[in-house]
Amino acid sequence: MRIGELAERAGTSTRTLRYYEERGLLPARRDGNGHRTYDEDDLRMLRQIRTLQDFGFDLEETRPFVECLRAGHPAGDSCPASLAVYRRKLAELDGLIGRLTGVRDQVAGQLAEAEAAQPRCEMTG
Repeated sequence: MRIGELAERAGTSTRTLRYYEERGLLPARRDGNGHRTYDEDDLRMLRQIRTLQDFGFDLEETRPFVECLRAGHPAGDSCPASLAVYRRKLAELDGLIGRLTGVRDQVAGQLAEAEAAQPRCEMTG
């Protein structure tokens, strides 16, 4: 398939596909006329990349998953390097959740203090 069809089937743009190619995540195969050509395996790799990015993974973090698929594994997360990326991402998310919980607690405390300090006003309407 050509780049336009791949972009449409993957739900992305041809510009994005060219960028992935430039970054080494998508193969750069060409036909006799110089047009980029792709197959179903490329679509599977793209879907893996897009799913991971939807989960908040940056593009470089998707590389082990793509390499796992290229090595012939049925899923991009069936290789040790991919599992290591999952573990790092979970640790990162746990840290963010902890920080956000602390900020939320502070905001809730400030709100409670502000509400307690304000005289009750009746709304007129």
